[in-house]
Amino acid sequence: MAGGKWWHKSWGAEPLHDGRWCFSLWAPDVGAVSVELGGTAIPLESEADGWWSIEAPAQPGAAYRFLVDGKAYPDPAARAQQGDVHGPSLLVDPADFAWQSDWSGLPWTDAVVYELHLGTFTEEGTFAAAARELPRLRDLSVTMVELMPVAQFDGRRGWGYDGVLPYAPHRAYGSPDDFRRFVDSAHGLGIGVLLDVVYNHLGPSGNYLSAWCPSFFHPERRSPWGQGIAYEARPVRDYFIENALCWLGEYRLDGLRLDAVHAIEDHSPVHFLDELGERVRAADWGRPIHLVTEDERNPVRYFGLNSGQHGAFDATWNDDWHHAVHCLLTGEDEAYYASFAVDPLADIEIALRDGYVEQGQRRSGESKPRGEPSAALPRSTFVNFLGNHDQVGNRARGERLHQLVSDRTALRVVTALTLLSPFVPMIFMGDEFLTDAPFLFFADFTGDLAEAVRKGRAEEFAKFAAFGGEVPDPISPKSFAASKIGKPQRRDQRDHEDFVRQLLHLRRAEIAPLLATDAVPKAVVTREGPAIEATWDFGRTRLSLRACLGDGKFAAHDDPLFVIAEETSPFAFSAALLADRRA
Repeated sequence: MAGGKWWHKSWGAEPLHDGRWCFSLWAPDVGAVSVELGGTAIPLESEADGWWSIEAPAQPGAAYRFLVDGKAYPDPAARAQQGDVHGPSLLVDPADFAWQSDWSGLPWTDAVVYELHLGTFTEEGTFAAAARELPRLRDLSVTMVELMPVAQFDGRRGWGYDGVLPYAPHRAYGSPDDFRRFVDSAHGLGIGVLLDVVYNHLGPSGNYLSAWCPSFFHPERRSPWGQGIAYEARPVRDYFIENALCWLGEYRLDGLRLDAVHAIEDHSPVHFLDELGERVRAADWGRPIHLVTEDERNPVRYFGLNSGQHGAFDATWNDDWHHAVHCLLTGEDEAYYASFAVDPLADIEIALRDGYVEQGQRRSGESKPRGEPSAALPRSTFVNFLGNHDQVGNRARGERLHQLVSDRTALRVVTALTLLSPFVPMIFMGDEFLTDAPFLFFADFTGDLAEAVRKGRAEEFAKFAAFGGEVPDPISPKSFAASKIGKPQRRDQRDHEDFVRQLLHLRRAEIAPLLATDAVPKAVVTREGPAIEATWDFGRTRLSLRACLGDGKFAAHDDPLFVIAEETSPFAFSAALLADRRA
């Protein structure tokens, strides 16, 4: 079957498909560049605007590295490494892979997202092992898996947000073809694949661009993770934008989740994010491509493409939903939970009606307003969840919501609200079966950097009472091993997985068809004490969800699709389709 789509990217080694390769590097701050190939150093020719380039014969799989002013470095745009991030790179021809599945993609309104970390999703921690688990996710009615970053980082284990070679799959997970086989397997099962990418910074170990290409970084700019990137420079923009295009084309991915875009500072006439979105939308992929942001600013301008508004992005992670539910069930009120702990029931009401909770209004517990009005956006703009890698892993001990809440009926009610509302639901790996595993922060650094990470994590959580405390050693392999989710073993785990399966099957059969137009349904949300009813009008049909989120009155619908009610808990839930659809 035909291979994927690829571009002749500006940086690195590109096959010319005649036995030759083009080697290119942007190095405006150096005096000489060569490529070491087969034991021979071949000088690159200096070109305009700081570029160096040469064509040379080579075979796929050959090792190479760049010599910059006589010192050896890996290719910053390598598609694979021979070993770790410090050594030689490998030539990879993306056209060599034979795809098996005939895949036309999925509309975003069908999305049920499952976030996973390759290293801890299975015991083996590889693409191949993860592929063997995909039938279980299909059986749950998961339609999209979202991989935490797989770009190569220093060491064997880590979250992936410290990547330094954005074009190369992390070697511990498998080869580029292993990643393609994972995607091919998912597509064969009807599951799309999203990839988390990091364009706001590079990791602290193995980032050799800072050594020989200072122009890549802005001299007056810092990010929360170190040097600020000079997005205004054309080669720098292309380095990241072409990376997005390569992941989507060479690996047939269905979309990207862009990490912490609020940290991308760019003062170009066209912002980096806008250009990235435009470049992705301009290509003919032959399938829908989905772009999702993480943005703590709660903006609206990047979204609404399908409703005629400006913006090339489909959706954003909605932390507001998580925070409101988390505060309701746990009572935690520190740090970013402070404003949501004031009246979480009121915040849940706002989130069900409008998507964002914080929409620019003044809120108790915050020094300044955050966000913009969001009610006019499609409901699919908001990715709602009860946990993700940040909200779990950025606790000292990595507890999940089900490990903090003793009332299992309460947990089921908020799960039903999340999975059956018209927003896009996301499940964090293991939560579907109440895994016993935490999700800890872990890394594989050495020396001073390892000690700095240990000290930083300990100091960060020392001041918190609820989600702080003693921090497991992030450098110890035990923290990584403890985070492996395992498989459902106990009856309560299997029962919860069955419960999630029922909800998602119901969503697929009854609710997803209502969302197909991606229209903005009129939402009416009423609340009497802890009893909330949310109704979304889709024309001939209205979706109605009722929930009691504490001690209060509750009445299930007369003809419900789904009911949760237990005498041992004040929490309850009912879902129904109203009007003439079921007549």
